[in-house]
Parts: sequence; C-alpha cells; structure tokens
Amino acid sequence: MGRADDRRARQQGARRAKKATKKGGIRRFFTWKKVLAYFVTLGALVVGAFFVLYFMVSVPGGNAEAKAQANIYRYRDGTIMAKTGDVNRESVPLSKIPKKVQRTFVAAENKDFYTDSGVSFTGTARGLINTALGKGKQGGSTITQQYVKNYYLSQEQTVSRKLKELVISLKVDQQKSKDYILEGYINTSYYGRGAYGIQAAARAYYDKDVEDLTTEQGAYLAALLQSPSQYDWAAAGPNGKRLVKNRWNYILNNMVEKHWLTEAERQGMKFDIPIKPRPIPGLDGQAGYFIETAKKELFKAGVDEKEFEAGGWTVTLNIDKKKQKALEKAVRTRLTDKLDPKKRTVDGHAQVGAVSVDPKTGGVVAMYGGTGYTEHYTNNATRGDYQPASTFKPLILASALENGSTTQDGTPITAGTTYDGTSKRPVKGSDTAFAPPNEDNKSYGPVTVQKAMNKSVNSVFAQMAVDVGLDKVKRTATDLGMDGKAGNGFDVRPAMSLGVMGASPYKMAGVYATLDSHGKKVTPAIVKSAEKGNERAQLPDPTNGQAISRGAADSVTSVLTGVVDDGTGTAVRRKGMDMAGKTGTSDDNKSAWFTGYTPGLVTSVGVFGEAKDGKQVTLKGAGGGGRVNGGGYPAEIWAAYMGAALDDKADSQFDLDTDMGAAVKTTPPPTPSDIPSSTSPTPTPSASESESPSPTPTPSESSTSPTPSTSPPTTPPDDSTPTFPIPTTTPPGGDGTNRQPGQ
Repeated sequence: MGRADDRRARQQGARRAKKATKKGGIRRFFTWKKVLAYFVTLGALVVGAFFVLYFMVSVPGGNAEAKAQANIYRYRDGTIMAKTGDVNRESVPLSKIPKKVQRTFVAAENKDFYTDSGVSFTGTARGLINTALGKGKQGGSTITQQYVKNYYLSQEQTVSRKLKELVISLKVDQQKSKDYILEGYINTSYYGRGAYGIQAAARAYYDKDVEDLTTEQGAYLAALLQSPSQYDWAAAGPNGKRLVKNRWNYILNNMVEKHWLTEAERQGMKFDIPIKPRPIPGLDGQAGYFIETAKKELFKAGVDEKEFEAGGWTVTLNIDKKKQKALEKAVRTRLTDKLDPKKRTVDGHAQVGAVSVDPKTGGVVAMYGGTGYTEHYTNNATRGDYQPASTFKPLILASALENGSTTQDGTPITAGTTYDGTSKRPVKGSDTAFAPPNEDNKSYGPVTVQKAMNKSVNSVFAQMAVDVGLDKVKRTATDLGMDGKAGNGFDVRPAMSLGVMGASPYKMAGVYATLDSHGKKVTPAIVKSAEKGNERAQLPDPTNGQAISRGAADSVTSVLTGVVDDGTGTAVRRKGMDMAGKTGTSDDNKSAWFTGYTPGLVTSVGVFGEAKDGKQVTLKGAGGGGRVNGGGYPAEIWAAYMGAALDDKADSQFDLDTDMGAAVKTTPPPTPSDIPSSTSPTPTPSASESESPSPTPTPSESSTSPTPSTSPPTTPPDDSTPTFPIPTTTPPGGDGTNRQPGQ
C-alpha cells in the first residue's frame, strides 16, 4: 500500500469514527445510570429548595381578611349604594361544641385529621398543577391547610400561596394541638347566610346555640362548608337538595367507619331540615334585594362564594338611581298607598315585583322586590312560583312564526289567520282533552290572531299551541329565556298555553327584551362589574346569540302594539311613543301582570296574592275593587313608571322588519267595483282588526268547527278595576284569566 492509499484509509476511518460519535452522542447523556442520577439530583434540589423555603417562611399573624373587610356596592353612576362588612361571627371554645358535632367536621373534610402531619402532599401537588395550568380551585387539602388558608393567608389561587400554605401548615401542626386547629377551623369557616363560625351558623340555620346542636344538625353544618350557597336547603333546587343529602349521609357513614357513631345510632338518624333564612340587619329597603340578586349572579359566573364573603370587593350595579326612584314611586302611588290591610284582609296579601331592562345592554336599570328586604325576605322580582298567565301567549305566536307552523288544515299561521274564538271550544288534534273558557266565558266566533291577541282569547291560543306543537312552543319559550327546568310546572300539555308554569318578572322582562331586540337573546344582568384589587370578575355577555329570527320577533312586536292600541293594554298608551305589551291574569286571580316595552326600555310588573307562610291566595277585592286584572294595577304601575323613566330624546318608533300585525300601516280597503264577484272577502295578514269578526273566515282548522248561533258582541266587557280610568273610546276586553283549576 502506497502513501496515497494509507492516507485514504486514515480519512475513511476518521469519517466512520465521526459518524459513530454522532449516532451515539445523545445516548451518552441518557443511559439508565445517568437518568437515575438526574432524578436523584432533581429530587435533592427540590428537597433543598423546600428546606430553604421552610426556614424562610414563618407563621404570620392572622390576616386582615380573617378580620373582615367590607364589600362596596355602587349604582351605575358610581355613587355608593351600600356597604356590607359587619361580619356575623362569634368564636366559641371547642369545649362548647358537642364532641360528636366536632367530629362531623372531621368526618366531612379530613377523617385522618387526628393522625396526619397537617398536610396532604398529593392533594397539594394536584392543586399546584391545576393552579399552574389555570384549571381553577381543585385539589384536596387537610383541615389544617384550610384553617391556615382561612386565618393566615388569602383566598387567592397562586402557586406561591399554595407553597406557603404547605409550609405554614406543617409548622402549625407541629406548634399547635389538633384541638386548637379544629377550633380555629370551625370558627373561621363560612357557612352561608352571612354566617362565619359555627355559633353564627347554628343561629342562622337552627336558631339555637352551638352547645344545643344535635349530631344530625352538626352534619348538615359540616356539609355546608363544601358549597354554602348550593347546599342552603331553603334556596337549593331538587339537585342541590339531593347533593346535600348525599353529603350528609357521607359524613355520618364516615363517623361509623371511624367508630365515632354506632350502627344503631346511625340508623336512627333523620335529616333535620333547617329553618328558613331570616333577614340580615342593615339590608333595608330595595338594597337588600339588589345585593342578594347581585351575589347570586356573581356566584353563577364563577366568583368563589367564600372569597367574596371575605370582603374587599367593589360591585357596580346597572341600577339607575333616577329610574329606580321612579319605579318605587309608581308602585307606591298606584297601588300600595291605596291598600288598607286593617280594613280589608286581602290588601295585606298584595305583593308587587317589577324589573326594568335596557334591551340594548341587558342591564337591569330598576327593580322592585317588595316592601323591603328586612320586612319581606322573598324577592318578588326574581321569585318564579307564580303563573305568568296570558303574558305567555306572545311566545306561542313567536313559536308559530319561527317554525312556519300551520293550522290543522294547512293554513299558515300569521296575524291575519282566522280561528274559532268560541269559549270552551274543544281543542282539535290534542292527545289530551282540553276546552278552556275565555275571560268571563265570552265567545268571539271567527276571530283573527291579531284580535285574539288584543282581547286575549284563550280558546284561540290553546288551539294554536297544539297546531304549532307543544314541544316546539316550550323550546321557543326557553330559547327566549324562560326557565324550562323540572319543578316550575312547565310541563308539555295543552294547559301550558294559558301560562300555568312558574315565572318571574326578572325572566319575563328578559323574554320581552329579546323580542324588543329583534330576536337577539337578552339575559337580564344586575351586575355591571365586580373587582377586588387587580382581580376582575369574568361576567357573561348579557346580549349574546340569536334566540329567534328577526322576522318572527318583529312580527310578534307588531301584533303586541295592537294590545296597547286596541286591546287589554290600552291603559298604557302614550302619544307619540310606540308601545307593545301583554296583560295576564292567572287562575283564581292569584297573580296579575303587565309586561311591555318601547324601542328602548322593557318592564315587567307582577302583582301577587301571598298569605302567611307564602301561600298563594286570590287578589280579588284588593284596593276595594273587584278582580285585579293585568290591565288594572300592573298596567297602572307600568304606565306611571315608564312615563317618568323614558327619555324623550330616545327612539320612539319601532324599526320592524315585518309585513303583518297592528303596527303595519294598512292600505285603504278597495271599493266594491274593484273586487271580482268570485272572490270572498278574507282578512289580509297585515290588516288591522275591525271590531266585528269576519263573516267568512280564511281556511283554517277553525273552519270546520261549529260557529255560535248568536253573533258575539262587537267589543269585550270592561276588564279594568273600578279605580282605574279607561279611555271611553276603546274599552279593553278580558285578559285571558285561566279558570281551569287543575289544568
């Protein structure tokens, strides 16, 4: 081999060595020995860092939040409405708390409390990871850790706070006895109803001192700590009650497992339902209702209840001071000043609820919840246990238009479609027999949808609901904002056409605001903003998504202008201002409503008959009159408020995209010479209603139904209360009172 060959051989060998080095380079760093060394080194660093942290972090004094801060509530203009900060807390020594009641808290939160080191490393690690990933408040912790968080630290969710919690908890567990820690935990925890500590909770939920609590009652109070608002029996829905019962059973079963209860004791225990909430002093007048509603809205949006109740928040409401004063004055001058409970028992039963919403923003600009939060704890504006009655009828029409529905014989349903308005007329096509009477059992014969809405003809809308499909009607109603959940009576049955489900002025204002905003969904919101330091609550957009098409919404609005111009709502008419609305009077006159709107403001007013213990009773005779209809006191309050609240510079005319309903200008009727002799007169979809029914109805399901042998009166009977002046030119008719008990 020559020199050249030798040189080439050396070069090739170098290249092969270089390739081999490259190929095995990364493996040099990840042999199993080196990987093990890496983990050992990392573990040592973590342990070292923990020891450094352990010696650097000391146990602080009690934090300021544990000693309470105020929450400040402001009107939309920034002026202060109320401050809440006098914390309802009374610490008691552990010796005053029955032993088994003490153990309900241990069984609920940390059954190994008496033997653990004060921390849960797995729970803390899970919490650190979730916090770092932005997954919120997850991960378990011991009673010691929860006490440390309540008393020594803040409620903020940060990695540094959780690490401090871990270290301080270890030190507190070493320095303090288990009884000291348990006493501090029970006395600093929040139980709902404004109660901090077990003594305040015992008073709030069972009206007794802590030493008198039973084990069953202690288990309920311990269960509350997981979710005070959701588990409050008085406010919980069916699911909330099921969850708290499960939690209660879980606690007692853990006590048996730990031998703190015998099987015999456990079997004999029954859930002790707590008392109803009592008003909190200092929340007089409407302010208490505002705060209660705002808190529920914030908690629903994800604000932590315990963190919020610790104080330090500034909450700005959408409430407009001028409009609020106008609403309170309207209620006072149009109804409550006329009531005399000493003279008439029924006057003491009349309750008013009202909500006013800006349809452009969804903001609740005014709300009336009752005589005062400390006098009448239930908020009449948000309660959903009274029937909305005929204020539900527009939703049936909305569903018909949205779904392109037809009558039984295939005729499209429009404002001009003719139905049979005979009282007690059996509904055709229904699986359930149903024949509702009209107000005062008045029959209308052939009547258009427009006039049926104006006069609130029950028989027409009962048939229309079946024509559309009851499932579709309910779907449209919930899309618009009604509560379709089980428990409020919203069952799919023909009687739903009369509005026999539960509803609140708050919800109905949102439904009609959605119609006013051309079908864009409006969810009423009382909170404008909420912040604490640099933290700002993330609130949902009150106006988001299209509930129904603009054409359907605008057509319903057009029809509802007829109710105000020539129907049961004539009392609210205002010259130069477009208005739409609907009256309603429920079964046995237990509720009366007027819900209506202008282009820029929506208001729902309900008057409810409520006797002792919340029993629903009739309003008949309230104020010295007869039946209380929607066109009476509710319309009076609505008109007085809107007259004061409306801005004269605001839009006064509806911008409607429709060719039907009372708001559509009609063309002059043709002369007889213009009508072909072979054509029968039929109402056009955009025609406004005449006072007498058409002699030849358009083809519809009603065309096959019997027509009364006698012609109906040209105008329905006066529906107003005796004290309410009605224009003599257009007397209103009945507002569709439901007189079908049990339907």
